[in-house]
Amino acid sequence: MKIQKSSEDYLEAMLMMKEKHGYIRSIDIAEHLGVTKPSVSYATKRLRENGYITMDPDGLITLSDKGMEIAARIYERHKLLSALLVKLGVDEEIAREDACKIEHDLSVETFDAIRAYAQKVL
Repeated sequence: MKIQKSSEDYLEAMLMMKEKHGYIRSIDIAEHLGVTKPSVSYATKRLRENGYITMDPDGLITLSDKGMEIAARIYERHKLLSALLVKLGVDEEIAREDACKIEHDLSVETFDAIRAYAQKVL
């Protein structure tokens, strides 16, 4: 099953929240992504139903192994693409925005080639 780009964005944001705060809350995801709390509720419901996350009774979110795999892949792409674009002279904010646009659509082969190149220049 192919996961939607918006779901990848949510999973990536969750991983970022976990790294930043040590926990994942819906309100932090909403703030990070600039979306409403009801949007996060709808997305987390879908992600939970598809086995990408779990939620405890207090509303804290945990990425499942399957969710973590996707989040880590997207986040790695985001970080590497952002760094490479900055190295090329792109403003940091623009580089982050452009990395978000690119990270979902690259094939594995293309990303592997970019990663190999980046290891030489970064």
